[in-house]
Amino acid sequence: MCTFSTRRAKPRRRRMLAVEVTNISSHGFWLLLDGREVFASFREFPWFADATIRQITEVQRPSPHHLYWPALDVDLAVESLDRPERYPLMSPVPSNRRSQPTKSRRGSRPAPARRKSPRPRR
Repeated sequence: MCTFSTRRAKPRRRRMLAVEVTNISSHGFWLLLDGREVFASFREFPWFADATIRQITEVQRPSPHHLYWPALDVDLAVESLDRPERYPLMSPVPSNRRSQPTKSRRGSRPAPARRKSPRPRR
């Protein structure tokens, strides 16, 4: 005879590690991580330059090496704060695709679809 348990497993809650924004200036902001303050400059981390104070201060630390700002949808490795030169904003690998024109360069109307010219019959 098989017996089935009717008890439901409790969902695990992920415990967030401590992180705190201690100061914000016109040049960047300071984070308190593991008892030390780390500076994030707006020049090296431009995603925060136009963010509100609330967006910057609502930071989560789901793991010891990971920071997340949900309002900005920004993920950062903690190491990138200590060594930003190891995490360049631009890829050194050239892109194979040509960039698409932005809306301001092509005007407000979408470009008309190209028509294929019919092949001449032989």
